[in-house]
Amino acid sequence: MNSVHGYRGGPLSLAGAPVIDLSQPMRRGMPQSPNHPPFRMLLERRHGDHVRADGGSAANELIVTGGHVGTHVDALAHVSQAGLLHGDVPAASVQSHEGFSRHGIEEFPPYVGRAVFLDVAAVHGVPVLPAGYEITVADLEKARDAAGVDIEAGEALLLGTGWSRHWADARVFTGQEGGAPGPGPAAGDWIAERGVRVTGGETIAFEHVPPGRGHAELPVHRLLLVEAGIHIVETMRLTGLTEPAGLASRRRADFLLMLAPLPVVGATGSPVRPLAILHDHDREGRA
Repeated sequence: MNSVHGYRGGPLSLAGAPVIDLSQPMRRGMPQSPNHPPFRMLLERRHGDHVRADGGSAANELIVTGGHVGTHVDALAHVSQAGLLHGDVPAASVQSHEGFSRHGIEEFPPYVGRAVFLDVAAVHGVPVLPAGYEITVADLEKARDAAGVDIEAGEALLLGTGWSRHWADARVFTGQEGGAPGPGPAAGDWIAERGVRVTGGETIAFEHVPPGRGHAELPVHRLLLVEAGIHIVETMRLTGLTEPAGLASRRRADFLLMLAPLPVVGATGSPVRPLAILHDHDREGRA
């Protein structure tokens, strides 16, 4: 059995608390990595195809998607280095046509607990970081200090780049040509040193993607998934946290996060619909 992380039994009021959906809508043609199967949905049965004796009818659909399409969580089986997964598990020994017998996304216990939001774009005074910008350790520390929060082991850490605002423009959002903002290796090390359980952001790949490079190298994935065993959430819609009714209205940068990917056995990732609950609580209620 899992438990809520980051809070003691102190005052924690959820009644009437705003809930912000941190996922992007899934539809045909949405921005996604060219390395993964595209999302497709079609109606398998339409109303009227079969009508019951009482006049009732039902419709249903067929959905085809990769595990890393739309807002999703990376399992530890997603990336290997020199043939090894996290914990020095040989990838070849645990993979088959049925997926992975170790480190599949079904091993990720649903996360319900404290999340810290570091708005790096706000530190630079812009709504969206430039394409191809590398987030540095200095950026993370400035964002942390500006937010006045601490980050504790086992919690969730999300980085705001403003990149969600480009969702409607697939060419820009994917960053295949102009690049995308994200943490460089030094920032990845900084995140790993915090000992968080899960981290992520708004881009397709939680990485610094230089212009014209695409996903040629993913050093932060190696640092987090393979070396540190930290799960990654990607393609999140975090702009809701920065809007007037979001975290700013509460003058805080932490919230209760609910994160439950589908337990697809052996899969390297899964779609997810993260929810941010902007509760009120006394800081003494922290774990």
